[in-house]
Amino acid sequence: MSQAEIKESIKRILNESHIGTMATVKGNKPHSRYMTFFNRDLVLYTPTDKNADKTEEIEANPYTHIIIGYEGDGFGDAYVEYQGKVTFNHSDELKKELWNDKMNIYFDGPEDPDYMLLEVQPIAIRLMNKKGESPLELESIKE
Repeated sequence: MSQAEIKESIKRILNESHIGTMATVKGNKPHSRYMTFFNRDLVLYTPTDKNADKTEEIEANPYTHIIIGYEGDGFGDAYVEYQGKVTFNHSDELKKELWNDKMNIYFDGPEDPDYMLLEVQPIAIRLMNKKGESPLELESIKE
C-alpha cells in the first residue's frame, strides 16, 4: 500500500469514527478513557472539562496514545494507532464549531467556562490490523 493510500485510509477512519481510547500517565502508570474525537487534517480535538483529572495529567506529561476506529466486527477491522502531543485549545470559534447538543450532559453550552478542547498534534500514526496485514506507518504526517 502506498503512503497516499495509507494516508487516505487513516483520514477515512478518523472522519468516520469519533469514539476512541486516550491514554495519559497518572501516578506514573497508564490511564485510559474513552473520548470523542474530531479531526482536522490529522490533528485531533476532543472536548473536556478544564477540571478533569486528565488536564492535570497532561500538564505533567503532554504525550498521549489514542486508538480509534475499531468497529468491533471481528478480526481484520482496521483502526488507527495515534501518538501525539496534547495542548489546551481555548479558541471560542473552534469550541463553537465542534459543539453538538450531546455535550449538554457535560457543559452548559459552548460558552461554558469549564469547556475546553484538547488539541492533539500527531507524532506517529499507524494503520492497524488491515485484514491481517502488518501495521502500516504513515511516514509523513504533515499535509
